[in-house]
Amino acid sequence: MASISTEKQNQIADLAERYTPEIVKFLREMIAIPSESAQERDVILRVKQEMERCGFDEIKIDGLGNILGRVGSGETVVAIDGHIDTVGVGDPGTWVRDPYQGEVKDGVIYGRGASDQEAGIASAVYGARIAKELGLLEGVQLWVTATVLEEDCDGLCWQYILKEKVLEPDVVVITEPTNLGVYRGHRGRMEIEVRTQGRSCHGSAPERGVNAVYKMGPIIADIEALNERLVETADPFLGKGSVTISDIRATSPSLCAVADSCTIHLDRRLTKGETMESAVAEIEALPAVRKAEAKVTVLDYAREAYTGLTYGTKKYYPTWVLEADHPAIRAAAQSAREALRAEPIVDKWVFSTNGVATAGMFGVPTVGFGPANEIYAHTPDDQCPIDHLTKCAAFYAAYPQHFRAAR
Repeated sequence: MASISTEKQNQIADLAERYTPEIVKFLREMIAIPSESAQERDVILRVKQEMERCGFDEIKIDGLGNILGRVGSGETVVAIDGHIDTVGVGDPGTWVRDPYQGEVKDGVIYGRGASDQEAGIASAVYGARIAKELGLLEGVQLWVTATVLEEDCDGLCWQYILKEKVLEPDVVVITEPTNLGVYRGHRGRMEIEVRTQGRSCHGSAPERGVNAVYKMGPIIADIEALNERLVETADPFLGKGSVTISDIRATSPSLCAVADSCTIHLDRRLTKGETMESAVAEIEALPAVRKAEAKVTVLDYAREAYTGLTYGTKKYYPTWVLEADHPAIRAAAQSAREALRAEPIVDKWVFSTNGVATAGMFGVPTVGFGPANEIYAHTPDDQCPIDHLTKCAAFYAAYPQHFRAAR
């Protein structure tokens, strides 16, 4: 694939290097703006300011609060996506550095959102700028999408974009951290509740009631055993599905009474071939669930975005994998070779991304390439190497033409 000349590749690399201080400044200023899910307004406006500064041809904010910026006007539509919301800080005492300062030390930027995943947006904005300045947009319109609510409900932002026809891309590049690898899929996930019903009575005579917590005990054991059995349906690329209990709670008229209900929350990760229906059926078929006549429910999501819009969905986020020889992957591999001056690793994410919607729900070819290592996501060591920002900006600048050629 030789859609970009060696001379142009060198120009991309030179501009990416030249703009790195500006990318760093932009990322540090985003980190300094707290932007947890449903509280992204201020950081969205900061992204808008940077897109304007970089000469984007069109900028719009949709009804859910996502910001979309365009350069170029060709028929092939490429979207480079990154969510702009972050998780919270947690216990401040676990942080060595101020999570909102964007401290730079030894070539690394630290702070909440550095790896997951404002670094991807910083590089994408400048990748688009480079593509425009070097005339790399023939036949292409390149959109950078900074999306909201992903940490709270991955893919909801793209459900809105695609269902409401805000944008109809031919390919989506996810800028979640890949440690500069090309990623072509990940397991799906879903959230399930299992509830047992009991009957309360005074705690001095528990035999008069039915303790819902005791009914839940054997179910917990069955779920632990189910997780071990899931190895039998493991996929060669994605690995096994998994199920774990992430929360347990009970209700009771008082602390001197028998619990009249007990509920557990399940985090279910889905490998290739597993679906919402198959995962629910597995839980319902567990002997302890049947004996307790427990209720199994897939949860719903409905939270108001910072715009005031509530856009509900089922908490089911499908598995997706793109074939290794797909044009979107071939284009990504070539773009990575040029940006890295080396052969890239082609792999998958451990966690979930907006690809659950773009690829998993809507079948839009999706590929991942992003700065930072996912091991730092959601940790008090959240960080991104500066040289990753440079290489990703070069990748994003080159990708649209490589994708157009690969098609």
